[in-house]
Amino acid sequence: MEVQTHSPRFFGLGPLNLPAVLRMPDEPRGLIVFAHGSGSGHRSPRNNQVAEALTESGFATLLFDLLTVPEERDRSNVFDIQLLATRLIDAVVRLGAKPELSGLPIGLFGASTGAGAALLAAAVRPDLIDAVVSRGGRPDLAGPDALQKVRAPTQLIVGSVDYQVIELNRAAANMMNCPHEIVIIPGAGHLFEEPGALAQVIQAATRWFSDHLGASKGAKT
Repeated sequence: MEVQTHSPRFFGLGPLNLPAVLRMPDEPRGLIVFAHGSGSGHRSPRNNQVAEALTESGFATLLFDLLTVPEERDRSNVFDIQLLATRLIDAVVRLGAKPELSGLPIGLFGASTGAGAALLAAAVRPDLIDAVVSRGGRPDLAGPDALQKVRAPTQLIVGSVDYQVIELNRAAANMMNCPHEIVIIPGAGHLFEEPGALAQVIQAATRWFSDHLGASKGAKT
């Protein structure tokens, strides 16, 4: 059955008015919040392509800038995983308070450094986060303690020629106690720019979220 979706809604998120875009299908079966990597934002073409596909599969999706423009000028903020995780958690709580999204299971989709922030957020608030997907991510940036505390099922997607990141993901996976898997996309590099590579990312992420984000679980706090 075809999923009916609405036009993307652009707005300012929270007191910092962080630029955000929300995509909503009719009767969403979950909410997936994106955490972009350094140098990227809510207009990331790759993340938007993934978000559009996930929305067509029945998930509400949120992309937003984790930092303000002045904050981005300080490069230390870009790699402040604690700060980025706090922003993610705040976004999840704020959207969860909206009647049309209340009680939905929550997934996080992290790219590059955003994956570290997503996993730290999942470790800090296991009551909020139900599944995590990392695309070309740096899960190691969450830190060993956080990785061991993550309870949300986690999928780590890496390109087969992104050699260093593969090793970082394998090392992170060995520290995790939650259900997890590593998906290697053949012939893909760090940005998944190769023909068909992003389509395989979308297929894997859709499967993971479909398997692990079930029906509404009641209002979250």
